[in-house]
Amino acid sequence: MYNYKLLLQYDGGRYDGWQRMGKDESLNTVEYKISEVIRKMTGETVQIFCGCRTEKGVHARQQTINFKLEERKKPYEIRNYLNRYLPRDIAVLDACEVGERFHSQLNAKQKVYVYQLDTGDVADVFERRYRYHTFEKPDFEAMRKAARYFEGSHDFKAFTTARKSKSTVRNISGIEIESVGDKAQIRIAADDFLHNMARFMAGMLLDVGNGLKKPEAVRDILEGKPVQMSLPAESYALFLEKIVYQEA
Repeated sequence: MYNYKLLLQYDGGRYDGWQRMGKDESLNTVEYKISEVIRKMTGETVQIFCGCRTEKGVHARQQTINFKLEERKKPYEIRNYLNRYLPRDIAVLDACEVGERFHSQLNAKQKVYVYQLDTGDVADVFERRYRYHTFEKPDFEAMRKAARYFEGSHDFKAFTTARKSKSTVRNISGIEIESVGDKAQIRIAADDFLHNMARFMAGMLLDVGNGLKKPEAVRDILEGKPVQMSLPAESYALFLEKIVYQEA
């Protein structure tokens, strides 16, 4: 078997996430589109592993996947074929052959999400599909104070819709909130993310920025105190920025 690693980017706006199985099974997923083109190219039905399963409507600037083939192919041929036949909102940035033991999910050391904001008085019409318009400028200092409570290792069971996870403890290595002009972003780096966790975190920080919650609400929720949760932030402004792997 030959193991191939691909670096992808995609606009998730019209897809039901990276993969959707079980009672909500859907073929309108990024994973299905890619697997069908690989099957068309090779005649093989492959199992694709991804570094981070993005949810419905979420985009990826750098998603890492891997799959194995019975017959050896040149990486540039795989990249070029996929880019020719995939929908234009999915692209393969790079392809390479890797060792048999490489696994895009199990070998990931850090995952980074970015939530994009438009804080202008009038929403930028050209970025409305990729930035959440806040109507008023949030209190970024209050948001940064709240973000510090997220950092470190905590039980994030209140910040996910997942109900079958073996463990809901995750480690947040850093949160950066940056603002330049009328554009801002929330950048969250963690060892892993639970289902919808990044959106719940962004929603909570936005509520703090809008004065609907105090920064200490984050601490109280993580400690299991009875504080009303914020709604998850809209998915269209969330991007999987990158996945970090340890150097071989």
